[in-house]
Amino acid sequence: MEKNIAHPTDSRLYEQARDQLVALAQEAGVELRQSYARLAPRLALQVGRYAHAKQFKRMRKALKKLKGYTGRVLRDLRRHLLDIPEGSLRDRILGKLALVSQLLHQAPRGANKIYALHEPEVDCISKGKARVRYEFGCKVSIATTLDEGFVVGMRSFPGNPYDGHSLRQALEQVAILTDQRPELAVVDRGYRGHAETRTRVLISGTRRGLTPKLVADLRRRSAIEPEIGHMKTDGRLSRCALKGTTGDALFACGHNIRKILAHLRSWLVCIVVAISNALYHPGRQYKAVTSV
Repeated sequence: MEKNIAHPTDSRLYEQARDQLVALAQEAGVELRQSYARLAPRLALQVGRYAHAKQFKRMRKALKKLKGYTGRVLRDLRRHLLDIPEGSLRDRILGKLALVSQLLHQAPRGANKIYALHEPEVDCISKGKARVRYEFGCKVSIATTLDEGFVVGMRSFPGNPYDGHSLRQALEQVAILTDQRPELAVVDRGYRGHAETRTRVLISGTRRGLTPKLVADLRRRSAIEPEIGHMKTDGRLSRCALKGTTGDALFACGHNIRKILAHLRSWLVCIVVAISNALYHPGRQYKAVTSV
């Protein structure tokens, strides 16, 4: 599930960090030596132009200078911490200084990277798509019934864990919500290497020891893909706009409610049609009655 953030680039992150630090300094009444309000935005635009023109040597030089601007503002604001009184504003400044410091010291290929200042918990997930190589958000596990495709479990997993390690927690959630532990779980090949023992797990692509019933259940596994597509397009679950990991956990709760309401609407239509058919008699003459 993607997070509602812009595509992370170093130039945008450095410029946003500098701008937020300057805004906090103005709110606290701290006079900085230099805010780089004129030079930094121009340089951030120039980094994008160099990258578009494939002038990567110039791009890296401009990016290093932009990073230096942000670091100078960070150190300048840190020197004035003793002048800021205790309170919520000081706590916000300390939190922002720690976040920006982590941003400036993170390695290009390191772990626990920051991809958005307002959503530092976002993970980079490699999808292997030709159109979009990486997606930035949170990994979500979805469990549906084999026959009706009704969603009986949906759980977010921050930290981008391996799929096989998330199977036990997903089945535990299904057991808690339905008060019945599944006897059979049909999963895709990403769940190879799982440690689940209490529920029989049937992995897509299995060929040996299958009965005709298991073969039919294995074919039904692909029915979850259009269900996920409906969640993203019709259910408005393509991009999560809620804050933090708690927002990721709460974002998908409304899908089953919408599905139940759709079933209730269809049942109501069937009831109305049945009542109208029961009241209708061929050959009976209906007259309009007007009451005053």
